[in-house]
Amino acid sequence: MLELTLTIKIKILKILKIPNVKPDLFWNRYTLPYFLEKKSSMSLSKTTLGNFELYTIETGDFKLDGGAMFGVVPKTLWSRGIPADENNRIQMTMRCLLIKSNTTGKLYLIDNGLGTKFNEKLMKIYEVDFSRYTMEKSFHEHGFTFDDVTDIIFTHLHFDHCGGTSYFDENGKNVLTFPNATYHVTESHWKTATNPNAREKASFLPENIEPLKATDKIKLVGNSHQYENGLSAIVVNGHTLGQQLPLIEGDGKKLCFVADLLPTHVHVPLPWVMGYDMYPAETLKEKEGFLKRAVSDNFFLYLEHDYYKEIITLASDGRRYTVSETFSLNDI
Repeated sequence: MLELTLTIKIKILKILKIPNVKPDLFWNRYTLPYFLEKKSSMSLSKTTLGNFELYTIETGDFKLDGGAMFGVVPKTLWSRGIPADENNRIQMTMRCLLIKSNTTGKLYLIDNGLGTKFNEKLMKIYEVDFSRYTMEKSFHEHGFTFDDVTDIIFTHLHFDHCGGTSYFDENGKNVLTFPNATYHVTESHWKTATNPNAREKASFLPENIEPLKATDKIKLVGNSHQYENGLSAIVVNGHTLGQQLPLIEGDGKKLCFVADLLPTHVHVPLPWVMGYDMYPAETLKEKEGFLKRAVSDNFFLYLEHDYYKEIITLASDGRRYTVSETFSLNDI
């Protein structure tokens, strides 16, 4: 096999416009192939699952601190799967999911990214990037408008999941983006979001929460809520109280929107839990049960924050869990 010199690797990374990272971190089977796949396939994916039409909605990219994303896991381990930039941040995305029900005629949107309300300081801190996609561009590519959305299912209300719910108009007024939508959030999480503790408060931005408090279209749901036949939710409480993971079933297949239980494919190992989680011991317990179910029920896992992978399946040898295959919606 031809061994590339460090100089050649650096030149190739510059041509591909890959973020400023150590070249050897990108040159492994975990990362470079996925980046090349991402760069070469910029169109959005879609599929049909039973009575549902599913559409990938890319809302933009951003970065978070790698240490916070992997908690107690040493950087020497997690950086083998996802490289960090010069500020120790890792590349992430905000990938939402649009679901059209051919049974009820409803159009569901799961989460909506961080939106456009960030000031310049926050845009820089998180290196928010809308150059590939915006939520509006994704809707347009699939032939939908924001007015078409009848229901929004929030996995939870941290800023990178619900910021697109509203925007500042030309007069500076905070206006709802989806005028015809009903907003679904678990009752336990709504209590947390509207009366947060000191540690989690920074994740619930007032400009995101207040428009929801002011509307009469909030619908609080309980644990394991079923939205309609074939569309339900699994509720977990480790990352934040009342996070719901939508589960779509049809044609003998199951696809789960795993949100922040598994933010990236590199978080698959059981003890690899985020430092952001409010109750990490609870996450560990919930994750163990979920991974077991995901393997036994052959779940397709839809990854909200993984820049390199859209959907994965898992395998287990009885001791540990690993990524089995990688897909886009087009493939399932």
